Amino acid sequence: MKIDAYIGLGSNLGDKRANCLKALKMIDQLKDTEVRTVSPFYKTEPVGVEDQQDWYLNGVAQLATTSPPLRLMKELLAIEKELGRERKKRWDSRTIDLDILFYGNMVINEEALKVPHPRLHLRRFVLVPLAELGPDLVHPVFKKTVRELLEECPAEGQEVVRLEEE
Repeated sequence: MKIDAYIGLGSNLGDKRANCLKALKMIDQLKDTEVRTVSPFYKTEPVGVEDQQDWYLNGVAQLATTSPPLRLMKELLAIEKELGRERKKRWDSRTIDLDILFYGNMVINEEALKVPHPRLHLRRFVLVPLAELGPDLVHPVFKKTVRELLEECPAEGQEVVRLEEE
């Protein structure tokens, strides 16, 4: 049985749109996973960083998958590596960042994977595109919809600007 999973995508190095589109193509080529739909992309202010960084391009993809969550995360990490992501320090600039936001309505709390994403409710750059795909999705821990989480999320220091389709 296929599970709906929602993946956050972000890039702030190189050709950001090309990085995200390449990652989506690679995800869609995974054995047990298909990309169902993708939100519009947004230009977003870096959050949680101390050094000066370029703004990000962010979006969310809805996947249909039979891949178990830990295997899916390993596959996403392999795609990040193949696309040139180097993990030097937390919240460093990156060619691509792929996060599992939701995996069905599962709650996973393992060292290698936490789902729903533990900071999802604090990040407009995730909530805005996620609300485009699933405003009525219910966070399995907070029992609130994505729309409600977005309404409660502070906007200061988290500018999110929808990009025109190219």
